[in-house]
Formats: sequence, structure tokens, C-alpha cells
Amino acid sequence: MEGRARSALPFVGMITVVLVQASNMVVMKMAMSDGMNKYTMLFYSYALSSLVLLPCPFVISRRSGTCPPLTLAVLRKIFLLALVGTVSRMCGYVGINYSSPVLGTAMMNLIPAFTFILAIISRMEKANWKSSSSQAKLVGTIASVLGASAATFYAGPPILRLPPPPSSIQPHRLVFLLSRQSNWILGGFILAAEAFLISLWYIIQVFILKDYPAVLNMMFYSMFFSTILSGLLSFVAVREPQAWILKVDVGMIAILYSALVDIVFRLTLTTWCLKKTGPVYISTFKPLGIVFAVGLGFIFLGETLYLGSLIGAIVIVMGFYGVVWGKSKEEEEKKMEGSGAGGGSLASSSHRIPLLQNRASSV
Repeated sequence: MEGRARSALPFVGMITVVLVQASNMVVMKMAMSDGMNKYTMLFYSYALSSLVLLPCPFVISRRSGTCPPLTLAVLRKIFLLALVGTVSRMCGYVGINYSSPVLGTAMMNLIPAFTFILAIISRMEKANWKSSSSQAKLVGTIASVLGASAATFYAGPPILRLPPPPSSIQPHRLVFLLSRQSNWILGGFILAAEAFLISLWYIIQVFILKDYPAVLNMMFYSMFFSTILSGLLSFVAVREPQAWILKVDVGMIAILYSALVDIVFRLTLTTWCLKKTGPVYISTFKPLGIVFAVGLGFIFLGETLYLGSLIGAIVIVMGFYGVVWGKSKEEEEKKMEGSGAGGGSLASSSHRIPLLQNRASSV
């Protein structure tokens, strides 16, 4: 029972990650619609997250005695990780500013396909097309993307309605969340670039965790480098001094939510799940974001639930379980091979270790 509970932790963690990411898109859109500068918001979010993670490499890890040596090679990889992460987050801000959180959530469904391709190219994922596990992962990934696309772009007839909330509790900024703007196509391309960079961010993390398996330390150094990069970008792009002045409004709420919840909590939890399972597994949760978007819109914004959304959600769940079944099947095949090989492989096969855990956590 204890082993099953531990194996379920990455599942629960990734569900939380997707929910936080979807809600953060809404908060960011509301702040930018209220006049918050996206460049300064990026800088302040990274700066606050770095401050929160500051004790990790100096107090927590050294007290526990588990702090690995930080070499120059590892530091270069972390800087590359910070660069990719900063550019991807900036693409997300710009893309959502041009379009909406709904389109942003939809484009996140490209992450499983991008991650699957990059994992095969980098030889992190074995693609034996004759194996039922590989076929299930491929079909499940495609089904998740198709289901999310159907939920986003096909409405169909309405099947359930809720009365809209009273006008007194419906801020005018919420109109921006689902409105199609003239730069919708440009925003879609930028958000697609963000999805690719997030997939690349996963792959780079695997290489870093192989030599430096301290999650919180790696996150601090990455956020520190991102603070410097975003600060340089902000000083070049922002010309108005008043854009740097913080006010007690939705902009400050967005910075606090982005720094504490989306960056510190979500990214750290994502990295921990990545260390336990690998990049392909965590990327398969991204299509669930559109399910959360539809559900939150139906419950809190009084949106109509359409047949296309329901069909898309069902297909997403089927595809998701297809990938999970494929990963479980592949794990069983690895255990059988390990038990037959004998020797040192018996130690690694005595636990339920998901794909890529050995590569990601070995020193």
C-alpha cells in the first residue's frame, strides 16, 4: 500500500500543476488587461521567487548533508535552462496578451507531442513500434491532442447552461479572457513556440538532474539567472518609469500569484515529478488543462457547456489513460528483463521505478 501511495504522488502532483498553470493564465490576462506591463511583471515574479528560494542552497541542503557539488558544467546547463525558461514564459505572456487564456491552454496540448519527439531524438525514450506499450503511448498522445483540439475549436450544440453571475460580481476585465482579438493568429504562433520551449525545458532538466539531483537548489539557481535575464530584458524594453511602480491592485496580486504559486510551487513540483517519472509522462497531463478551463468557465463564469467540450474531455481522458497504461506496461517489461538479467539489476527492479528515474536521479 505504501508503494502504491508513493507511485500516486507524481499523478496527484501533475494534476495540481496543470490546475495552477491554467489559473495563472487567467490571472496574468486580467493583470495585463488592467494595464500591468508584461516585462516588469516577469522581472518582479522571478525576483520574488528567487528571494523565496534563497535559503535552499545555503541552509536546507547543507543541513541535511545532501547538497551535491555545483560544477561549472552543471552551472552552464542551469543557465541554459534559465534562458529557455525565461524566453518561454515571456512567449506565454505575449501570446496570452495577444489572444486569451483559452488559446493558451489549447496550445499547451502541443507539449506532449513536442516532448515525445525530443525525448526520442535525445534517446531518453525508446520507440519500439512493435511493442504494445510504445503503440499505446503514441496513440494516447495523439488522442489527447485531438481531444483537446476538439474541446477548444469545436463547440457543437449546447447541452447545459448556467445563469450568468450577477453583474455586481462580474468585473469588466473578465470580458478580455475569452474575447478574440485581431492578433489571435499571431498569439497562437507565439504560444506554440512557448509549448516547444517548455518541452525543451523538460529535456534539459533531465540532463541536469542526472549530475545534480538537488531539485530546490537547481530551481534557485535557475530563478536567479532568470531574474538577471528578465531584468536586462525589462530595462531595454520598458521606457516608462511609471511601469516599475507597484500598486496594490490586480497587478500586484498577479505578481504574488505568479512568483509564489506558479513559479516556486508549480515549477518545483514539476521538477520533482520530472525526476520521479521523466519528461514524457508529465507532458501527457497538459491536455487536462483544457478540461479545467472548460470546467472553471462553466462553474465560475456561467459559460455554456457544449457537446464538443464534453466529447473532447472524454477523448482526452481516454488518451491520457492510454499513455499511463503504456508506461505501466513498459515498466513491467523492464522489471521482467531486470529479474532475468540478475546481479545488480535486481536492486533496481525491487521498486516501482517509472521510466527515466534512473537517468534523472543518478549522479
